[in-house]
Amino acid sequence: MDTEAQPTQRDRSSRPDTPGPEGRSRSSLVSRAADWLPGGRITLTLFVCLAFLLLLSTFVAQPFQIPSGSMERGLRIGDRVLVNKLAYRFGARPRRGDVVVFDGTGYFGDADYIKRVVGVGGDHVVCCDEEGRLRVNGRSVDETAFLYPGDAPSSVPFDVVVPAGRLFVLGDHRGDSSDSRDHLGSPGGGMIPVGDVIGRADWIVWPRTHWTHVRRPAAYARVPAPGGAHG
Repeated sequence: MDTEAQPTQRDRSSRPDTPGPEGRSRSSLVSRAADWLPGGRITLTLFVCLAFLLLLSTFVAQPFQIPSGSMERGLRIGDRVLVNKLAYRFGARPRRGDVVVFDGTGYFGDADYIKRVVGVGGDHVVCCDEEGRLRVNGRSVDETAFLYPGDAPSSVPFDVVVPAGRLFVLGDHRGDSSDSRDHLGSPGGGMIPVGDVIGRADWIVWPRTHWTHVRRPAAYARVPAPGGAHG
């Protein structure tokens, strides 16, 4: 008498002995692509990695090299920052104190720039108060934590109200920065459209010794919302 258990139809159907049509199709497609490319699977893997990095750089995060000393002392020439391109994608807006990278075409020049947001839509920005400090919505801002040593908040007096949907931006090295102050008489008044902001600089990632998080200064967090206060 044969005592060995015989597999049932259910047992046979549940065994993953051979890949299904979908699995065979995917495997065949990868094999054909690898055979077509010089270098086979290694080249295919490199192409996939490059495509992933391209998508990451286009939609999520992008490295940006600091081209000048306009953001010293925090950001030095040659530093590479990681720009968060999702920071303002889902309803969030740039805030005072954020360091942003933007397309300056038509406003600053045909290039990307990195500056600090000093005023947002509706803000009244004045320089300077009796103690030589920047004043936003009637509140004086102490910028000594990030301003370049020896620099005044501005050698150029100004008194502006930022239009809705625009940003007033300054470099931290005020003595070596071309920013909103230099374009007050230009079309747009030196105010950057929010739509031209590429993203927020969140990290210094290179060189390794400069690795740090780019934080929003507390001094700007204490500025009140625009409410008709003109200092």
